[in-house]
Amino acid sequence: MARRRVKLSPLLASTRRLTAAAGKVVQRAVRKAVKQSVQQAVKQAGLQAHAPPRTGDWSMGLVFGPAGARRYWLYLPPGLRAGAPLPLLVMLHGCNQNAEGFAALTRMNRLAAKQGFAVLYPEQDRMANPQGCWNWYGTRSHLADAEVATLLLALDQVLHRHPLDGARVAVAGLSAGASMAALLAARAADRFVAVVMHSGVPPGSADSSLSALRAMFGRAAPDAPGAASVHWPPLLVLHGTADGVVSSNNGVAAAALWADALGARAAAERSVQRGQRRAMHITDYRVGRKVVVSLSLVAGMGHAWSGGTKTLPFSDPTGPDASALIWAFVRRQFPRSTGGLSAPVRAGTLSRSV
Repeated sequence: MARRRVKLSPLLASTRRLTAAAGKVVQRAVRKAVKQSVQQAVKQAGLQAHAPPRTGDWSMGLVFGPAGARRYWLYLPPGLRAGAPLPLLVMLHGCNQNAEGFAALTRMNRLAAKQGFAVLYPEQDRMANPQGCWNWYGTRSHLADAEVATLLLALDQVLHRHPLDGARVAVAGLSAGASMAALLAARAADRFVAVVMHSGVPPGSADSSLSALRAMFGRAAPDAPGAASVHWPPLLVLHGTADGVVSSNNGVAAAALWADALGARAAAERSVQRGQRRAMHITDYRVGRKVVVSLSLVAGMGHAWSGGTKTLPFSDPTGPDASALIWAFVRRQFPRSTGGLSAPVRAGTLSRSV
């Protein structure tokens, strides 16, 4: 018996067509999501291939503060021993980065294992910023203040739980991380012996996302935040002269802002080049004989970590080794009574290593 065809009403026919079209849209979205997931997995595998050496202690922590919950990663070099607290370097990643990727890019853990210092990598939450940027510019909304307070809580947490020296703590960052590092040091100057800005914007240059864009292009004059009487920690600035994302004018402005706050005077610019790496044009600012601000403009470098891992984004392997320059500057700022580092002794229980 032939199957009887049912004639659909115009409304029902239109509904079926819309449903079929919607189904195709969903299928395309699923295929796109699967493709992105595979690409992310491949990218993550690449990061793991360039992870720091598998020595020392690499562990994840969580802190709850005014800005909400934030993860962090802590690297402790091998050879920890009682009664010998280590210096600590806080490293703040840039936009579209995370803590593990930043560790792989900078290879700072490898240097820490050799030199005997710990490294703390706070990680921005994508719910707080979809691009993973630190909200250094959110002073009008007070989001920046909340993130500063949360980062300080993370610092207090690791200092309390591990054999680290609170008198030898420095902070460094790249891009948005550099801007947050400078704001952090300006707001809590007594907590850090040094601050390093790599390709960032000086504090006081913006108070909203719109003004942040103007500041990134070097079109904003920074205004020193906090009390003028506060003695800011020494500053190292690294910036590429061909940076098309954050103008190198910001590096110059940051050095001038810091030098003015510290009452420092500029020495004559000098050029330094090691081997085939890019040249640096260096201006030191001194108080007496002590260098309290150092500005290093890397010739021809764009928006990238100088001397970073070759195959990772935001890296210029032809630039000077930024990690080595940072540690050399930081170490010179340690109090003389605690400036020497104890030789590491192989000991301790390791958690997941990288």
